[in-house]
Amino acid sequence: MAGIRALVPGLTRNAWIILGGDLLSAVGTGLTLPFLVVYLHRVRGIDLGLAGLALSLFAAAGLAANPLGGWLTDRVGARRTLLAGLLIAAAASIWFAFVHRPWEALTSSALFGFGGFTALPAQDSLLATVVAPAQRSSVFAVRYTTLNVGMGIGMVTSSLIVDLSSPRSFQLIYVLDAATFLGFAVVLARLSGVGRPAAEEQEEGAGGYRQVLGDRLFLRVWAIMALLTTFGYAQYQATFPVYATEHGLSAGQLGVVFAANMVAVVTLQLVVLRLMQGRRRTRGIVALCACFAAAWGVALGAGSLGGGLAAVVAFAVAMITLALGETFVPPTIQPLVNDLAPDHLRGRYNGAFSLAWTGGYMVGPAIAGFALATGHPTALVLAFVAGFALAALAALDLERRLPPEANRVGEAEAEPFDVEPVELVHASAE
Repeated sequence: MAGIRALVPGLTRNAWIILGGDLLSAVGTGLTLPFLVVYLHRVRGIDLGLAGLALSLFAAAGLAANPLGGWLTDRVGARRTLLAGLLIAAAASIWFAFVHRPWEALTSSALFGFGGFTALPAQDSLLATVVAPAQRSSVFAVRYTTLNVGMGIGMVTSSLIVDLSSPRSFQLIYVLDAATFLGFAVVLARLSGVGRPAAEEQEEGAGGYRQVLGDRLFLRVWAIMALLTTFGYAQYQATFPVYATEHGLSAGQLGVVFAANMVAVVTLQLVVLRLMQGRRRTRGIVALCACFAAAWGVALGAGSLGGGLAAVVAFAVAMITLALGETFVPPTIQPLVNDLAPDHLRGRYNGAFSLAWTGGYMVGPAIAGFALATGHPTALVLAFVAGFALAALAALDLERRLPPEANRVGEAEAEPFDVEPVELVHASAE
């Protein structure tokens, strides 16, 4: 236990309170994440194509919500914007629990995505400002750990609740999901002195997203994340399940493989954070590209085993290798974005950066679907590896251009930080 405690960074009290709320909402996400299309099609009897469209609308909402959330963060503050996103997501989740007609499913799914994607840049901005700049790598690493813990708890819980013959079981998990959003919102509403807009204001027409898009260092970081999402994260949700099940894994075995990934992230994240302290973030990005490429190499080998226990173990090793790569992202890329962002544009920087994730999750599955439909899985994997190689080269190029202080993972221990003490107030918002 002493060894584990030594790995946990000494963050500010504000940071731990916000991370606790995020952990709660992650439980709700885990409850519902695997079931959107299944619920609409198998339980509500909605056409499979329309159910898939509902999922697409959920993701597409981010194209508008990410930049809007960033703009609102800079104008009204990260706390208020995050509150609004959580309340919208909670309302949408409750509505989704009781849908019966296709238009209800499509609208509530789009609203659900809009709330969540509005909250994302606000939450990233809020976390970046409740700790000292040197601790940003630590707070984002802990956030990724708690996210995976919460989602794991939610998935296990939903497996005990959900029954395809019982619509009420699905209604329950979506209502519980809404309750977790509301719980996080209550914590934020009672937390004062954080997430206010920056004091300096720009004249109308100055700064804004024009300034964000003119920051070449930021655009290089954005491009790296877009490549990693398109060829990495999105493919392990879109391509990997298809490839693994077509090469001998059952649905249950696939669940075990994904569980191995989640356990590995939780186990390794704080260890990697400690190993990265004082090191260059760009070298961490190169390491994660190598892990992502190696993971697909292992997956290709697993596909040749023809199923059975050996294939399960090999596919699990592939997902554990991916997990190792994932643990390099929070201490490197997300804090780098916030180190590059000026205070008055932090929300917009995070909003624009979120589009790298949103766009990658939309483009990646489309590329995979076309390649798999034409029967070229090996060529597809080679394209993934090429994408990772390009991202690694871009990281090495970025290393030459970054200020040294922006390219270092800071120490995990708490530093004196000039923030107002935590005050729990009864007002619902500032």
